[in-house]
Amino acid sequence: MSKKIEGILTAIVTTFDENGDFCPKRMRKQVQRQLNHGNSVFCNGTNGEFFVLTQQEKIKVTEVCVDEVSGRSPVMSHIGEISTRETIKLGKQIEKLGVDAVSVIAPYFIPLKQEELIYHYSTIADALTVPVYLYNIPARTGNTILPETAAKLAEHPNIAGIKDSAGSAESLQAFLDVAKSLDNFDVLTGPDSLIYQGFVSGAVGSISGLANVAPGYINAIWKNFKAGDLDKSKAAQDAVGDLRKNLYATVFSPAAVKKALTLMGEEVGVSRYPIQFSDDHIATIKTIVNQL
Repeated sequence: MSKKIEGILTAIVTTFDENGDFCPKRMRKQVQRQLNHGNSVFCNGTNGEFFVLTQQEKIKVTEVCVDEVSGRSPVMSHIGEISTRETIKLGKQIEKLGVDAVSVIAPYFIPLKQEELIYHYSTIADALTVPVYLYNIPARTGNTILPETAAKLAEHPNIAGIKDSAGSAESLQAFLDVAKSLDNFDVLTGPDSLIYQGFVSGAVGSISGLANVAPGYINAIWKNFKAGDLDKSKAAQDAVGDLRKNLYATVFSPAAVKKALTLMGEEVGVSRYPIQFSDDHIATIKTIVNQL
């Protein structure tokens, strides 16, 4: 039986060696680092550089994460590909590894109608046995999962919820409103700026890229919320506000996260994203991490 998805799941970086190849040893260290701070693992997401990984690398990343977690917390793996067929093909391999859930990004590059999104997700959920979470990130895909579409898909017994990374409080609240009227459909926040607001409004968890850099700070938002101390939870959210704003202002945020980890002494390798860091970028990120 799958573990309940709740709290902080770190959108964990995919570690590479000096040659730019996947490094399981470094991956295990990052998994342990997150577990030590009370966070669960979400692998092969945007911070995990999913669209520059091969299918076999995605399988290996998931295998290493599941093995290292060893049942101590939930593991979710992203399986979204452009086509329904390839998503199912990857999903069938991933679900064999013992993940507790999978997430599926809306297809990117191809403009889709809402009924086509319903077909895509329903077909995937039909084909898999592991719980499926929708993943809404329209700025990257060009396709928006509307709240009414999510409500329709929530009728499927194998669709468990949605990760909303649209970036606005309005989008998040619309999905939370949908979830309130449904059983067994959960909302996970994507933007690090909305973790606290999500929890107080009914979100069950957050998938956080910033937790790679500040795992304890991000976990404190959840830990204090769960303990009923909303003031401390809000204070923890406020504490990472400038960190997020300043770090994400440098370059594409997942690449900035990986560079920050490297400057913190974490061996994670160089991002495959073709991002160039200027001397000013490096200086800014050094200042940010030295304040942690």
